[in-house]
Amino acid sequence: MNYPNGRKSSSQPLKKKSRPDFSNRGMTLEDDIAATNEYYRNAKIANIHKKPTPIQIVNVDYPRRSAAVIKEAYFKQASTTDFNGVYRGRYVDFEAKETKNKTSFPLSNIHQHQIDHMKECHHHGGICFLIVKFSVHDETYLLPAEYLFSCWKDQLNDGRKSIPYLDIKTNGVLIHFHYQARVDYVKALDKLYF
Repeated sequence: MNYPNGRKSSSQPLKKKSRPDFSNRGMTLEDDIAATNEYYRNAKIANIHKKPTPIQIVNVDYPRRSAAVIKEAYFKQASTTDFNGVYRGRYVDFEAKETKNKTSFPLSNIHQHQIDHMKECHHHGGICFLIVKFSVHDETYLLPAEYLFSCWKDQLNDGRKSIPYLDIKTNGVLIHFHYQARVDYVKALDKLYF
């Protein structure tokens, strides 16, 4: 086709629009959980928040009154878990981890103080768990704390360094991705605890 100004149209074929690819959304697991928690709060399903990491500010730069910049800070103490709140009248406390490993979840991603914290919450009747995302498989699982505790104990006893992917598939609950509740973990909680 020739346009009135004498230019010719490009002869490149139109590209067919493809379906969206959810396997690489550009979001981290924690961002997806934060968005899910916001949806839960707005829909009055649950009240769960990300815990802030306690820091000690050492040096602050004040280039102008309204724009303070923290130049140096240290962690005050080891943090506990990532998220906590209330769901259906029960205290909920959990850690979220993402791995690129295809065959297992490395236990080195969890720390002793986090296990101790979850055990204490569990002892007092709280629901504790680990959300693990296997990026390579684009699968996310809720792993109950009771199973995590046994794996941690095995690690201490026989040197086990990871939880096999197949064990997590067997002992965890697959969490499906949804538009609003991206990591819809309360359905897994309903299945396990209610």
